[in-house]
Amino acid sequence: MRPAAAHHSPDDPAFEQVYRSSYPTLVGQLFLLTTDGAEAEDVVQEAFARLWANWRELCTYDNHEAWVRRVAMNLAISRWRKHSRQTSYEEPAVPPAARSSSLSDLTHALRGVSVKHRQALLLHHVIGLSVAEVASEMSAKPGTVKSWLSRGRAELQRQLHYQEAAGND
Repeated sequence: MRPAAAHHSPDDPAFEQVYRSSYPTLVGQLFLLTTDGAEAEDVVQEAFARLWANWRELCTYDNHEAWVRRVAMNLAISRWRKHSRQTSYEEPAVPPAARSSSLSDLTHALRGVSVKHRQALLLHHVIGLSVAEVASEMSAKPGTVKSWLSRGRAELQRQLHYQEAAGND
């Protein structure tokens, strides 16, 4: 058993281990949600800062990575909503040489999928959560998650086919 939580501080080796082992994975996962590397890093860093600030209370959690992922996703979605209310969406510039890469194609296609659908796809297909776990994570019913997954996959497929057709012109 661990010592009382009052003895833990953010410089606890356990916190450092959580950060080192989870940061790259979480940035990769959040990139799929945000489709922007800098934004993914920013929300993951902010989520870790919140974990750090509350480490004394959260050090006993079983899955710190899941907690940080949820906070980072919430931050990303909140920022997206705020941004979409303030301005019209402007796609980040992609250098012409990068447009031909499969990662660039996927990133562009993901931008055409709604954030809710993207989040469900990420949690289910990338992270490997069950439909019930995704439903719990997203505060939704399993049937709703199944619908989001189906619609998200269909939209992603349409986006990828659209890009393929546009590239052959």
